[in-house]
Amino acid sequence: MDTDPGPQQSAATAQRLNDVIKRLRARLRAESGQHSTGLTVTQLAVLASVVREGPVTAARLASLEHVSPQSIAQSLAVLKAAGLVLSEPDPQDGRRKLMSADPSATELVDRLLGGRASFLARAIDRVVAPEERKDMEKAIELLERLAAADLSDGGI
Repeated sequence: MDTDPGPQQSAATAQRLNDVIKRLRARLRAESGQHSTGLTVTQLAVLASVVREGPVTAARLASLEHVSPQSIAQSLAVLKAAGLVLSEPDPQDGRRKLMSADPSATELVDRLLGGRASFLARAIDRVVAPEERKDMEKAIELLERLAAADLSDGGI
């Protein structure tokens, strides 16, 4: 018996996954209070990367976030204007700038990430039965593999 779901089933599964990820991300933004910051999803992702990686160059941020240098520059301009990100010359190469997070940025990111984690922990406790926890772990592993997938060999 053939267990290959075929391209139509894969496409339907991909669409369902895309839809549920969008809904979950929107829910996480709402539950964490992200909307009240006035920052976009991209700006907050860049800010979180600066907090986590800083001091860091804009080129490194673009690579981490999988976005163009122009997009990073736009996000950094907003974050600098808000006083969340600071820029200083790279001591190794004065032509480059290093981005660092203001302490208020670290507090903001910690609060937002904490709100997301808190919501997810409560939701898991409430809707995932103890006997389903291993399934949840497997689903997370599969999502991690999807997020790390390298399809650069023309597999798209």
